[in-house]
Amino acid sequence: MTKLGIIGAMDIEVESLKKQLQNLTVTEKAGSDFYAGTLRGLPVVVVRCGIGKVNAAICAQILCDVFQVTHIINTGIAGSLDAVLDIGDLIVSNQVIHHDFDCFHFGYPHCTIPGMPTGFPADENLMAMAVAAAQKVHPDHVRVGTVASGDQFIADPKLKNSIIEKTGAQCTEMEGAAIAHTAYRNNVPFVILRAISDKADDSAEMDYPTFEALAA
Repeated sequence: MTKLGIIGAMDIEVESLKKQLQNLTVTEKAGSDFYAGTLRGLPVVVVRCGIGKVNAAICAQILCDVFQVTHIINTGIAGSLDAVLDIGDLIVSNQVIHHDFDCFHFGYPHCTIPGMPTGFPADENLMAMAVAAAQKVHPDHVRVGTVASGDQFIADPKLKNSIIEKTGAQCTEMEGAAIAHTAYRNNVPFVILRAISDKADDSAEMDYPTFEALAA
């Protein structure tokens, strides 16, 4: 039976989902509250993991081990790395990359963890369903692409350009690769969904507070 785990870093990214859950139970694990119930008839566990890759990986592993989810979705907001993208546009991941991991001087490609793929591939069925659903909500503002993750809020054009050069990603955020990595290690299908909240450059500090709620 399908059981869906949904992870968001911040309350604003999961609050509306939590309010829709029926038959609700709440379980605290490792400092996070896991909201289990049904959403439109589907068994679901929703959790706010907190910001950053370690927090995200902890919650993803708990979803796999304790709640035995069969699929994982990460929902949230991101900074744009693609000039075509506008604030509010939606990205559905086809792969997710750790932009801040580098063993290049040991002979590995940029952003590659030894023994792991450079990009963690999203599940094709989840991608297709996510795109179809997103098109109904926000038609003509949905793109499939690469998501780059690191423990940094990107507001420096030089750093932004470096991430683009290394990853070719469409957006950058702080949790997706850790969730994808954990799902990959557990053989659990996943997809990362991100709405653009800022341009990940020297305007990001101004854009982000303004558009956070809208994008989430």
